[in-house]
Amino acid sequence: MLFLILLILFLPAAAQSAGNPDLLSKAWQARWIAPASGSPFDYGVYHFRRSFDLERKPERFLVHLTADQRYQLFVNGRRVVSGPARGDLFHWRYESVDLAPYLTSGRNVLAAVVWHFGEHTPIAQISYRVGFLLQGDGALEKVANTGPDWRTLRNEAYSPVVVTHAELRGYYVAGPAERFDAARYPWGWEQPAFDDSSWPKSVPLDTGAPRPARDAHSRHMLVPRPIPLMEERPVEAPRLRRAEGIHAAALPVTVPPNTKATFLLDQSVNTAGYPELTLSGGAGATLRLGYAEALFDPKTRAKGNRDEIEGKIFVGAKDTILPDGAPRRVYRPLWWRTWRYLQLSVETAAAPVTVDSLAAAATGYPWVRKASFDAAPEELRRMLDVGWRTLRLCTHETYMDTPYYEQLQYVGDTRIQALATFFETADGRLARNAIEQVNSSRTPEGATYSRAPSALQQYIPGFSLWWIGMLHDYWMYQPDEAFVKEMLPGARAVLTFFGSLQKPNGSLGPLPWWPYVDWVNQWPNGMPPAEQDGSSAPHDLQLLLAYQWAARMEAALGSKAHAAEYAARAERLTALIPKLYWDETRKLYADTPAKQKFSQHANALAVLAGLTKGEAARALMERTVADTTLAPASIYFRYYLNRAAIEAGLGDQYLDLLDEWRTMLSRGLTTWAEKADPTRSDCHAWGASPNIELYRTILGVDSAAPGFKRVTVTPHLGKLDHASGSVPHPAGEIRVALKRTGPAHLEAEIHLPAGVTGEFSWNGTRTQLAPGRNRFVKHGVLKRSGDGGPATLLPVVDAVRPSVPAHRSLHREVSTSLGVGSAEETDGSVHGQSSQSGTIG
Repeated sequence: MLFLILLILFLPAAAQSAGNPDLLSKAWQARWIAPASGSPFDYGVYHFRRSFDLERKPERFLVHLTADQRYQLFVNGRRVVSGPARGDLFHWRYESVDLAPYLTSGRNVLAAVVWHFGEHTPIAQISYRVGFLLQGDGALEKVANTGPDWRTLRNEAYSPVVVTHAELRGYYVAGPAERFDAARYPWGWEQPAFDDSSWPKSVPLDTGAPRPARDAHSRHMLVPRPIPLMEERPVEAPRLRRAEGIHAAALPVTVPPNTKATFLLDQSVNTAGYPELTLSGGAGATLRLGYAEALFDPKTRAKGNRDEIEGKIFVGAKDTILPDGAPRRVYRPLWWRTWRYLQLSVETAAAPVTVDSLAAAATGYPWVRKASFDAAPEELRRMLDVGWRTLRLCTHETYMDTPYYEQLQYVGDTRIQALATFFETADGRLARNAIEQVNSSRTPEGATYSRAPSALQQYIPGFSLWWIGMLHDYWMYQPDEAFVKEMLPGARAVLTFFGSLQKPNGSLGPLPWWPYVDWVNQWPNGMPPAEQDGSSAPHDLQLLLAYQWAARMEAALGSKAHAAEYAARAERLTALIPKLYWDETRKLYADTPAKQKFSQHANALAVLAGLTKGEAARALMERTVADTTLAPASIYFRYYLNRAAIEAGLGDQYLDLLDEWRTMLSRGLTTWAEKADPTRSDCHAWGASPNIELYRTILGVDSAAPGFKRVTVTPHLGKLDHASGSVPHPAGEIRVALKRTGPAHLEAEIHLPAGVTGEFSWNGTRTQLAPGRNRFVKHGVLKRSGDGGPATLLPVVDAVRPSVPAHRSLHREVSTSLGVGSAEETDGSVHGQSSQSGTIG
């Protein structure tokens, strides 16, 4: 199990599509196997081995495998695959891997380590009992099937180290740390030459049962893994920042006998991965390897600047390692850790210990970053890079709220994370997986869990509504209408649940469970103000948005009757909400009909729901952003606040709305925090909304039709002189280059993928975009008498765009729509066209 990664390791891709189709619907021949002794529900680490002979090296050797809770599989001593992808008992994932590259003629050995966290199981990990299952795809591979021929051994080297909320100064449910006793570890157990003859045979349990199977019975209903395997890649070794008890400037370092020493190492950036500690000697010593995102001031408990260590203390979960005295032993935890800072505490006995190295392999979902962005100032690229790192740390087999404290896939977090990964990568597989998992968590009442998978029930009613928003987002950005249609019954169930909570006037009554909306200091436990009868603008507005999203999806893909019902319910709320919550004196939406409390949330959601439009919406958002008496949106909810400002016509002010992100950069954060200091988590990807808006707002690229079949490009440069970049698209890449040559002069070049059309908007003009290269150039000003307003951009195109007559016709349409009777173009030079001048209209 323990080894040092020296090269980038991309685990092989799953291969379900190439497998035996019978295994998708019929009972498997392989049986779940378990260790011969010990409780199947308690903490334990187990090894399983199977030897078999092959006449020749096979060209293909496909197997399907899984475990409860986690496993790693080695083939002839080489680690090949880890899993399973997290799911629930009704959708228990298995991996499909071709082992042929690792096999040879003659004797071969499959070896797996399986572990179960028992009562310390992370909340994100569903479980029934410990077990391992491997099914060969065909006649050749069935020799590997799990059953009584596999041998097993309980590894007594491991025991759990409980991590408490109090110890970490915040809610923690990500599982235990480890105590590892090297003297009790069966070193070399995964190697072919290891002698396992004394190991007892495994105990066979139920046969493997795919979810649709009728002829098998199992608690684990098997489904293929829907996402790629996680990647691992080496990262630079951490830098030694502080040594106590011994003089040291860097590793390696030898700690003498009967000595206590502590080393603080800095990874420079927040990291999620597997630390790999190499030790020599040290029999009788005790080492503790701790992990922290930041250090703390011992008096104020503040984190302060994350780069600074002077006078600060380390607070974090710790693994305990007991060396056996052998040279160059490598310790690597079973599950990955999260850290920026590592603290290694060493207490030797009669023998010295040498810390040879402390390396690391980062892990996570294998994203391929395809987007690009170039504009001054440099801080924008820094924001994108920090946001991208935050996304990477918060995306593994599921999206996660925080990789350190919880590792749970909350809907509120995941909606923003999924949008950011659409814009950065165009990869929708993890988002689809998330939508499915939340859908599977729905209760008979129709609500979903707030997070899924989760071994502990938790309900945040509004997150069920954001789940409908997630589905709508997926519909707009991913060409997968069949899946969206499949999920519509779940959306109907959610809205049926909320329909049962609506009062006769249509407003929501008191919500059950935890009606969280956002972390706001003025709101206890994140719950917005509500009247005794439940009336609360943030809740009613979330419901209105969900009805609008559902009506659109139903009209296009589902039931016309449901579409009409949801549209009618939306219209009713649209008429009701202003009557209940609009305060004419302050010209703001209040949080409750009493109109004594106000928030940015209610006003932003009102604009997003279309209750206020045009100049009125712009004025409303200007007041909402500027009024410091309103309950403020947190880093999370500023996605909605900023989105409302943009939709209200303040897109050119977007960069002015990023001060909280600038503050985090100034404090040395390398991932975005959960909320403004003081904060528990330093890594919460719900703060990665700039990784959406720098592409969607500054470059202006967005989906204009379901499946991203049409594109809209509506740039908002604000104070920028230029911006360029690319956004990945399901059909290829959208490239945008923008250059301001005067107060209202713009040069723009836009490339769309083959078969994709769209529209370019700037200063009130709209021009159709064709596949391929589109170029617009405008020099000069349209002089309009009396209004003194900004000049209208006149689009000019090259040979791939419409001919001159159509171009001139468009000018006339634009001028007419703007009410311009006459205009003078002071500079009519055109690239690719003849010069034009004179009166338009």
